[in-house]
Parts: sequence; structure tokens; C-alpha cells
Amino acid sequence: MKYGLTDKNIEDLKGVLSAYQPIEKAIVYALPDTKTCIALMGNAITLDDLKEIANAVNTLQLPISVLLFSQITDEAVRRLVEEDSLVLFEMECEEEEWKEYKLEDITSRIGDGLHGTPQYDANGDYYFINGNNLNNGKVVIKADTKKVSKEEFLKYSKPLSNNTILISINGTIGNIAFYKNEKCILGKSACYINLLDNVDKVFLYYVFFNSDFQDFLNNIATGTTIPNVPLKGLREAVVKLPSLKKQKQIANILSSLDDKIGLLNKQNATLEAMAETLFRQWFIEGAKEDWGECVISDLIDFNPVRKLSKGTVSPFLEMSNLSITTYAPTYWYDREFTSGTKFKNGDTLLARITPCLENGKTAYIDFLGANEIAWGSTEYIVMRPKDNIHPFFAYIIAKYQDFRDYAESCMSGSSGRQRVDVDNLKGYEIKMPDDETITFFNIFIESIVGKMKSNHAQIHTLTKQRDTLLPKLMNNELKI
Repeated sequence: MKYGLTDKNIEDLKGVLSAYQPIEKAIVYALPDTKTCIALMGNAITLDDLKEIANAVNTLQLPISVLLFSQITDEAVRRLVEEDSLVLFEMECEEEEWKEYKLEDITSRIGDGLHGTPQYDANGDYYFINGNNLNNGKVVIKADTKKVSKEEFLKYSKPLSNNTILISINGTIGNIAFYKNEKCILGKSACYINLLDNVDKVFLYYVFFNSDFQDFLNNIATGTTIPNVPLKGLREAVVKLPSLKKQKQIANILSSLDDKIGLLNKQNATLEAMAETLFRQWFIEGAKEDWGECVISDLIDFNPVRKLSKGTVSPFLEMSNLSITTYAPTYWYDREFTSGTKFKNGDTLLARITPCLENGKTAYIDFLGANEIAWGSTEYIVMRPKDNIHPFFAYIIAKYQDFRDYAESCMSGSSGRQRVDVDNLKGYEIKMPDDETITFFNIFIESIVGKMKSNHAQIHTLTKQRDTLLPKLMNNELKI
């Protein structure tokens, strides 16, 4: 364990540092009686870059400092560092040749699922999976995912294995998941790709995840209302592969970042579940007999006024970037305000249109600056608790299944474009909690929200590192 670092620590450091383009070379060293250090080389590295890189390294929670090699002014120390150090990486092209293959040449089979509807069985042991069940490398079983019997499974099953990657090709394009022996049959929007043994499936996952391949899928998709990726076009997709050893090295760097992101997301999911359990126990199951009856609008303001002048450049949040599993949106960007729903930190966004409401699209806003106003889809309902209640209360209510069921009952309009009638939604009945319960709730929730926000900041940093590193690795721009 050189310099007090394990092999995994070194791989993690490579992943973090390689994401920063100004770094030409990074070495790790330790002088007698000093802590382990990383020295960075690169004429374009600024002090702001150094600060950002140091913060990124700190997310790994290792006892290590980061500095510029140029800051080591003692020539004797420089020689010691150069003679006894470990090169983490160098920003230069590998000499190893990457070869081009058609996807069909590195797979044993590419196909899709059932073009039709199986016979559902609520008591079945197998799930009917489509493209919307594929998310961030996993097959996600939702509350409304249909089940089928063993007989239906045997009738429509496909030859899936541990070397199978699933991709959504109809409707929603480009969702990806590893097949991990889930008991399921596939619908037509789920494509299965069975890789040969000389291809690393994790490396191919990142090839598919990379924007170049995602753009390719969208470019070959046919249909205007519901896009569809033809299997013939998919089979002819060209991918570049290095040696199997290099595939595994690249896959390890990227997956180590995703593993950390996954762990932080899991922590936030646990914290959200704690908050939802607390709400249910204190405000629903444990409601006191002397609490009076009220409606939700007595506790929460709906669509409060937020001011943003037309033409102002402000953060924009698309409906597609609201999560169905966690409070935090996945992405937002600056855009000139025209018209849309306006919101600020502490607001909760609830999708009001089908199928986004049924799918669970919800967000709690905490990524804005002080007094900053953002905007997004006109299909958001903005919820904000009264001043004496913690803002996260609205998010918990918005995720509470009974409230969501009520919201769905308040929908009106044509079957394809139904929307929640907000005036009816305000009539959701709930007990009016006393001040003591609200005070205890506020204290407990504040500690949870603070930890979730800290986790999400790390997730945002790690995601940025991965997304910066991914195209460089896939285009053979880094030596590892």
C-alpha cells in the first residue's frame, strides 16, 4: 500500500483528476514526515482550477493534499519528488490502436421484446418490462409494472444472460440497464444486446451512455409522435474498442464514480424514507384527537406568486429532469425567460399532467442562489408550506400516496392530456397539527434536509467529473 493508498484509492484518484482538462500530468508522493500529496503539472491550471480540483479530491475522503508542481520551489525537494513518485496519469493519447466494429460483430444476438400485450396476472411471479423500466444501469420495478404467469414467461421469454445489456428503443430512447437475472419478459420498447465474451459489458454500457451513441440513436430513430430505433440501424452502429484489458481499466474508472453516486443516492433515499415515515406516524397515524379538521390549503400555499421579468436569463428546469425516485432534479440550465412556472428554493414542484403525475415526477428545490428565481414547465404545481412549517413538508405531502391518489382523482380533460384541477386539489382533507408537533417536526426535518443537500452537492460534483471524463476516455484522449 504505497503512500498509504490502496489500489482502489489510486483508481478513484485517477478518475477524479482525469476529469480536469488543464492537468497534463498528476503524480502522488510523500516526503519524510509529511502527508501524502498530489502534484499537478499543466501550464493552463489556474488557482481557481486548483481549488476546484482539491474540493473534488476531498470527496474521496482521503488524507491527501493537492498542490501545483510549480509551487515546489526547492530544487532538492523537486528531485526527490521526481525520483520517488507514482504517476497517476498523463494527458496524452495512447499508442494502442482502437479498432472499429459494427455492433452486430461483437454480439451474439440483438433483438427486442413482445410486439403486443401478454395476458396479465396480478399474482404472477414475472414482470412485463419496457423501456421506461430501464434506468441508470438497473431494471426498475415500479408500483404499476404489470405481472405475468410462468406460462406467459415461457411463451415470450428471450435468451437473456449475464452478458446482456438492455436499451430502450421505442418512445423513450436510450435508457440503459444491465440484465441481472430479473424474472421478466420484455416489451417491444426494450431491446436486448447479448455481448460476446471478448467485450467488457461495463465498458459497452459507457459506450452506450456516451452522448455520441445517444445522438446516434436519436438520429436513426423513425416516427414523429413516438420515435422508434430500428434494429437494423442498431446492428450497424459502429463502436471503437481498445484491448479487453484497456476496456476493463476504463470501465473501472467510470464505474468507481458511479458507485459513489449510487451510494449517495441510496443514502438520500433512506433519508427521504425516514422523513416520510415520520410524517405518516406523527401527522396521520398519530394525529391527536383534539386536532381539528382542515384542508391542505390551510397548511400549504399553491402556486404562490414569484416574479421574473421576461427576457431574464435564469435556471430552467425541464419536466424530463424531475426524478421519480429522489427529491433532486437531475439537470437544469440557464435560459432566457419567456413564460412558464416560476419557483425558488424551498418550493416543491408536482407534475400536474398525465402521465407525469402518475409516474411520480416531483422535486424539492434547493439548488438556487439566495433570492434567485427559476422557471420551468407550465405543467408544474408549486407548493409551499405556511411560514411556521418547514418547506420540506410540502414535498413529503406531494410524495404521500393518499395525496397522490387524490390528485389523480382531481384530473380532468381528454384522456391523453388530463391535468389536475388545482382548486379541487386544495380541498384534500387532513388534520390540523398543533404547534408543538410542528416545532419538533421542523427540527428533525432540518437535520435530514441538510444531510441530503450535502449529499446532492457531492453527487453533482461526481456526476460532472464522470460526464467530463467519459468522452475523453471513449475518444482515447487520456493515458491511463
